[in-house]
Amino acid sequence: MSDKPVVEAQKFGPLAQNLRRLRQSKIALFCLGYLMLLCILAIFAPQIAPYHYDHEDTARYASTPSPPDAYHWLGTDTLGQDVLSRIIYGSRVSLGVSLVTICIEVLVGLPLGLAAGYYGGFTDTALMRITDAMFAFPDILLAILLRAVIAPPAGHPLPAFINLLTLFFALGMVGWPSLARLVRGQALSLRNREYVDAARALGVDSPTIIRRHILPNLLGPVLVQVTQDVAGVALAEATLSFLGLGVQPPYPSWGSMINQALPQIQVYPLLLIGPGLALAVTVMAFNFLGDALNDAFNPRQNQN
Repeated sequence: MSDKPVVEAQKFGPLAQNLRRLRQSKIALFCLGYLMLLCILAIFAPQIAPYHYDHEDTARYASTPSPPDAYHWLGTDTLGQDVLSRIIYGSRVSLGVSLVTICIEVLVGLPLGLAAGYYGGFTDTALMRITDAMFAFPDILLAILLRAVIAPPAGHPLPAFINLLTLFFALGMVGWPSLARLVRGQALSLRNREYVDAARALGVDSPTIIRRHILPNLLGPVLVQVTQDVAGVALAEATLSFLGLGVQPPYPSWGSMINQALPQIQVYPLLLIGPGLALAVTVMAFNFLGDALNDAFNPRQNQN
């Protein structure tokens, strides 16, 4: 019986063992299923949504929203637009902005953290002081500041594509410091391992050591951090859209839909519950998935 863990470790590599532990988590499987469904809704929104996001039912155009019926399952807003369709199209914004922003975060934070942790000295000091300066600003306030700096003069609205690019940049710039600090700590620990010293003794150059020995061994913690950061980015995007600094109308965003629903909350609360529930469940799914990934990649933390 005592040889079973050894045989299992020899049969399955570290990555395979982590994935097996992840598959045993019912919460992780449920979150993955929900996120896959959300991705399908976002990708095939024109085919799945009952109506186009800016379709207006002229018969329902009124000062107050209309209740659900057979044609509009979640009712319509004050413009006669189908709420369910706008929620489905809004998933494109939340997922798209989150994924692109996380890519920017990884492209900036990962190499900076690796350089600071592996080389140390002046490189570490300079990069970490820049990171500390970024931490001095609250994330949302810094994103608002960046959006204000990039925005054109009054009366010259940004084109939709440029507006998205500025949103990606603002959220990506506030997200990379936490990842850089995590990677730097992992690299500091890994650079003194025996196999790294052996590679240096054999004359292997630093970029090759980082690529072959340091980077593969910190992908687990990075994956966990990135998964949890996606939830934060989705919430930050909704906050900016709620404040009118995110995706601009007529394209729907869950945050802008919540903002538009606030004046009608007493008359028609379902207008707020729909996008609010979609945002809350999505954020919780990413957070729970991040916790499950942490349990799978760091099983020793849960042994007591």
